Amino acid sequence: MSPDHPPGLDLDRLSALLERERPGLVNGPLSGRLIEGGRSNLTYALSDGTARWVVRRPPLGHVLATAHDMRREYRVVSALHPTAVPVPRTELLCEDEEVLGAPFYVMEFVDGVPYRTADQLVPLGPERTRRAVLGLVDTLVDLHAVDPGEVGLSDFGRPEGFLDRQLRRWGKQLDASRDRELAGIDELHAALGRKLPRSPAPAVVHGDYRLDNVLIGEDDDEIKAILDWEMSTLGDPLTDLGLLVMYSMPLAMPDSPVSTTAEAPGHPAPAELIERYAARSGRDVRAVSWYTAFAWFKLAVILEGIHYRYTLGQTVGRGFDRIGDLVPVFIEHGLTTLQEG
Repeated sequence: MSPDHPPGLDLDRLSALLERERPGLVNGPLSGRLIEGGRSNLTYALSDGTARWVVRRPPLGHVLATAHDMRREYRVVSALHPTAVPVPRTELLCEDEEVLGAPFYVMEFVDGVPYRTADQLVPLGPERTRRAVLGLVDTLVDLHAVDPGEVGLSDFGRPEGFLDRQLRRWGKQLDASRDRELAGIDELHAALGRKLPRSPAPAVVHGDYRLDNVLIGEDDDEIKAILDWEMSTLGDPLTDLGLLVMYSMPLAMPDSPVSTTAEAPGHPAPAELIERYAARSGRDVRAVSWYTAFAWFKLAVILEGIHYRYTLGQTVGRGFDRIGDLVPVFIEHGLTTLQEG
């Protein structure tokens, strides 16, 4: 298919649907392009020549709808839009697989930049980089301040036993891709289980909160939209903080296929991010080392799964051959973080 008609996006069927369900929204022939950078669900930019939107759908050929639940994403983004949390305005949810071959939803296009690496932050300079990253913390506090009941999300997850279920889930995920010895991984998993903290009051949790999952304004460096809500639920808000802290720690691995933004000049240190979150949210963050160690463990499991699929020839592309070397580094960081915490 042409760049304006990418796979997974039947523009004729989509145009007919929008004309029927949202008359007047589209005012010209549609074109679309795949937005690169997504790791799971597919994201397309859509335009009628004047206005722009975004389409989100599961990967091509995917059959396990529970892992790529468009209704769930649409629900949380729609619920949060009237709040202080910056999210796109949703336009339409379609669960009829006859249109695009899978459920999908349409939302407004938000202008902004997703900064994925330290190198991309360098042109901003230290002051702007610092402002953008601190804004990431402030926006996370805003998200966790939302009362789920007030926005219709009281049944969006099961907060009771959240951390225990998360540990068991990622342990099972590890077992599903275990085909080599990984020194320390079982030790880390067991230690996390022994030191399970008591969760604070539940909140809407993003589940993958980091700099490259938000759009930042080019003129004011403010967070314009939080994206990629596929892992969101009701649960322990400090899991979001732990992941953000993890991604703010330098890996010291040049040319790593998985990068953090910590090396960018002006990037605040993890301790400052933690202190800012604590001061603005009022939450007790003394157990943050556990949550950060859990983030290292979770990423180690994810990376091992990618490495496992690569060894089976199921994953191709640049950098996948080096993913396996990263896993022991993440395990070691997790162990160190938990021991020093």
